[in-house]
Amino acid sequence: MVPCSALAPASRAAMLPSWTPPRMRQGVGKVTPAAADVIHLLVAAALTYALGFERDLRGAPAGDRLFALIGVGAGIVGVLAVHGAPTALQGALVGIGFIGAGLVFRQPQGHLPLIRNLTTAAAIFAAAAIGAAAGEGRLLLATVGTALALLVLEVRHIPLLRPLDGRSWAPRFRDDESPRRAGRGCGR
Repeated sequence: MVPCSALAPASRAAMLPSWTPPRMRQGVGKVTPAAADVIHLLVAAALTYALGFERDLRGAPAGDRLFALIGVGAGIVGVLAVHGAPTALQGALVGIGFIGAGLVFRQPQGHLPLIRNLTTAAAIFAAAAIGAAAGEGRLLLATVGTALALLVLEVRHIPLLRPLDGRSWAPRFRDDESPRRAGRGCGR
């Protein structure tokens, strides 16, 4: 990877996204690589804090601070991956898997165990991916990922989207755990 400072000014301007203001393309208001890294970390913290805030509102055991810390940590690893340590991201995602697994636990309820906090564990994995994307400078991807994650987490609480929630349809279908009636099913 060639450092940004080693490129000619015209080459750096060609690397900028098409929506970059013309004044920035000409070198006015340049953002140093270190400042860009800080901006990416701030975006990672803000986006993952929003996910954690939603989890806090819904009473999940992991909330805004934990999500923001995971986002900042994944953002730092994303920055490191961009600057020459690509395997650091793989290790961070494995570590996030262990944090998520620590949140999930079984609770006996009747004859079946009830698994709790699985949604929060999945949201933590999403927060790590969002933080890593922001850390790598993929801010649009991180923002859209956050919006989609929030939409998925809130689908049952938005009246217009409530029909998309599987729980609203569950009473109309047979549960996988309920026994089949005699005379029904394959080969009977």
